[in-house]
Amino acid sequence: MKLRLPRRRRSRLLAGAAALAVVAGAGTWTAAASADGAPAVHRQDRMVDMPGAAIDTSYFTSGGGEKRPAVLLAHGFGGSKDDVRDQAEQLARDGYAVLTWSARGFGRSGGKIGLNDPDHEVKDVSRLIDWLATRPEAQLDGAGDPRVGVTGASYGGAVSLLAAGYDHRVDAIAPEITYWSLADSLFPNDVFKKLWAGVFFTTGSASGVQPGGAPGAAGATGATGAGPAGGAVGAGGPVDPLAAPGCGRFQPELCAMYERVAVAGKPDQQARELLERRSPAAVGDRIEVPALIVQGQADSLFPLGQADAMATALAKNGAPVAVDWAAGGHDGGMTEEDRVRGRVTAWFDRYLKQDAAVDTGPQFRVSRTGGIDSTDGRVKLRGAFDDHYPGLVSDGRKIALTGTEQSFANPAGGAPPALSSLPGIGGQLAGLGASFALDFPGQYASFESKPLERELRITGTPTVTLKVRSSAADGSAVLFGKVYDVGPDGRQQVLPSQLVAPVRVENAAQGAEVKLALPAVDYGVQPGHRLRLVVAATDLGYATPAAPATYTVSTGDGILTVPVADDVRTASAGLPAWTWGLPLGAAALAAALLGVRRRGSGSGAAVTSGDAPAGDASRGPEHEAALDGVPLQITGLTKRYAKAQDRYAVRDLSLRVEKGQVLGLLGPNGAGKTTTLRMLMGLITPDAGEIRVFGHAVRPGAPVLSRVGAFVEGAGFLPHLSGRANLELYWQATGRPTADSHMAEALEIAGLGDALERAVRTYSQGMRQRLAIAQAMLGMPDLLILDEPTNGLDPPQIREMRDVMIRYAAAGRTVIVSSHLLSEVEQTCSHLVVMDRGRLVQAGPVAEITGGGDTLLVTLAGPVADAAVEKLAALEGVESVVAAEDGLLVRLDGATATGLIAELVRLEVPVSGVGPHRRLEDAFLTLIGGPA
Repeated sequence: MKLRLPRRRRSRLLAGAAALAVVAGAGTWTAAASADGAPAVHRQDRMVDMPGAAIDTSYFTSGGGEKRPAVLLAHGFGGSKDDVRDQAEQLARDGYAVLTWSARGFGRSGGKIGLNDPDHEVKDVSRLIDWLATRPEAQLDGAGDPRVGVTGASYGGAVSLLAAGYDHRVDAIAPEITYWSLADSLFPNDVFKKLWAGVFFTTGSASGVQPGGAPGAAGATGATGAGPAGGAVGAGGPVDPLAAPGCGRFQPELCAMYERVAVAGKPDQQARELLERRSPAAVGDRIEVPALIVQGQADSLFPLGQADAMATALAKNGAPVAVDWAAGGHDGGMTEEDRVRGRVTAWFDRYLKQDAAVDTGPQFRVSRTGGIDSTDGRVKLRGAFDDHYPGLVSDGRKIALTGTEQSFANPAGGAPPALSSLPGIGGQLAGLGASFALDFPGQYASFESKPLERELRITGTPTVTLKVRSSAADGSAVLFGKVYDVGPDGRQQVLPSQLVAPVRVENAAQGAEVKLALPAVDYGVQPGHRLRLVVAATDLGYATPAAPATYTVSTGDGILTVPVADDVRTASAGLPAWTWGLPLGAAALAAALLGVRRRGSGSGAAVTSGDAPAGDASRGPEHEAALDGVPLQITGLTKRYAKAQDRYAVRDLSLRVEKGQVLGLLGPNGAGKTTTLRMLMGLITPDAGEIRVFGHAVRPGAPVLSRVGAFVEGAGFLPHLSGRANLELYWQATGRPTADSHMAEALEIAGLGDALERAVRTYSQGMRQRLAIAQAMLGMPDLLILDEPTNGLDPPQIREMRDVMIRYAAAGRTVIVSSHLLSEVEQTCSHLVVMDRGRLVQAGPVAEITGGGDTLLVTLAGPVADAAVEKLAALEGVESVVAAEDGLLVRLDGATATGLIAELVRLEVPVSGVGPHRRLEDAFLTLIGGPA
């Protein structure tokens, strides 16, 4: 029986006949086989006649003729059906009949852009559902009623919501990074979002160009054309000869609305009503189907408040609703394409295929930062979860703000404006780890908290009450509120997600009070940091009054209310299944091998063939209390090769590793890395020097080694026993209580499923590797040592391994990883030790070794004038600017990345990204290429 929630119904009569009338022409069929042996996907391209337009479609199927649910997959504004082809093919392989199309005015489709006009774009979706109902492979719930879900990002996300509101046959939806109210998105609190609106309308109005994209970055899912910021301007097609001058393919009423608001600098009621009628909010009470809502956190176009309004309204209708705050968004930044696509597929598996065994994930998930990726400057991610959606507002914590009543100016013409977000690239720049927000003196008021005594995790919308007076002729004021995270020195400040909240205050000549809802974020503020509330008169992204005025602002009760969601916690269950074994099993290998060691000779002879006998290594005190908090300190460590007094595997090595670090141990073959790790594990004895773990000297059988877990040079398993039995016997060999093993978690981490019960001799290399690493993490050791942990793992498993190591260290433990995969080391490690021919070459943070970002690569969205390049090169603190194949290479000599970004904006350079240029590979080859 089909799961169908109560909802309004309409007659299905003549649906099949209507569908046949819609289809025009015999489409073109193609088939493509997957390189990995997956079933071939068949694609049928067809132009479909709609009233007033021919719509370009593609239909994807895979496998035999069995009945299957259907998915309508919509593209983002400025894109076309081609942008979602990869996802469509994957959904087809997953057992769906998938239909994609280019919306009116985009790609090869005709018609005018109506911003999801219910009379045009939304009815087009219903006609496509009619056509699906005629397909022999489509699973039907009744005459003319296929079982169908709709998904898409941004523009496509909105049409999925609208389709569910207008057509009762839609069974499940998964809207991504989209809007609930387009009016509230473009006119928040009655302030015109001019920069985004300009991108939006210019894309579709470019004279002589059919819209094919807009400048900027991909959305939260990473798909080209995922929103108004996706794709490239100029994807062709004939220009509509009937289009009004300057309107391109927009409907005339939309073009007129935009021009009217842009000239006035503020929205009118007619404009709001026009956009509200085309918004999902207009039919919110009709959307009664399971909805997965994915919203980007780096999104100044459709911020988290839009998803909150969506979730609140749909939950009232009684349908299942899940909310996912993903990384990225219309402002770019790190994307989670694979994860989001996987969750969308699971959602449809549950509610279209009606597979009750499918885990659709928690009701609420948020991606949180886990450090900075040195390869591209973007954040690393981890998930936090809750079984209930917390919303944006709670009583939260009351933060007292200091600062008296302050007056500041709205400058004539609103220039120069303050800078917060930049459409399409704000998220990328924020990913560099530094805020690029600018506030001009005399144009803002500032109120500050005391240093925080404990960590504060903001999850939702902070609020503050403002008292405002305005000298403007009409007594109004336009203000922009934002909350900075200010470092202990008071100078470094970060604007979370580069977001600002605008508000128009009326009747403020004699004073008015307004409760300001600040941008919704999920952001952690560290102890010792302060919160700084800034209320500004201008912002680059918004229209402000042209007439000069003076605003006077105070904080009313002096309290900033910050929402917290303590139940939203990062937990191991949020990671992919097999990786749960990674943070769990490390002490066992060391202890088992030490048991072998204790059965050897008392002289300290090596247990591995070819190791030299122990020499007279320096022996300090067994314990140094001053080093109790230091996971590892190596001093003067030396090891000669067997029978060679003048040849060294390791020579005079000294280094120190702190808690929370992920340390990469690098070096060419023969550098001494593995020898160092084996001495650290007590497997061989050094000839000189000492190793201390948490202050205790490492000796064969030292009790402190129970706090160390290791996977060095592979693990040995009994081939005739199962994976589970091998882990259980391994832990028993340590002599430690079974309760301390965290065995259940280790088995969940391994993610081997039924293979855990099979003999290990049947395992592939990758399966053995996963089992070995889970074994190394048994007992949750404080110091984890992994030698080439990614050998035998496929790319998704390597990425999962990377995330696990970062999270393991973030919990206060320490990870040392030796690997030849420099790209993985660069993305995973916070610190590096480079060895060559037994000696330490260099040690320090990754950014320091790779050059610290002295040379930045500025990628461009378009051509840049030579004059602008010359002006950039002449700036103080810039050593040189050189044109490269993929942009400009800017070498800094005193200037900061933040300052460079501001100058790029001022010089109107069409920047699309900024990041470090030098890579670890370059630094590594330079370091080991020098003289011995």
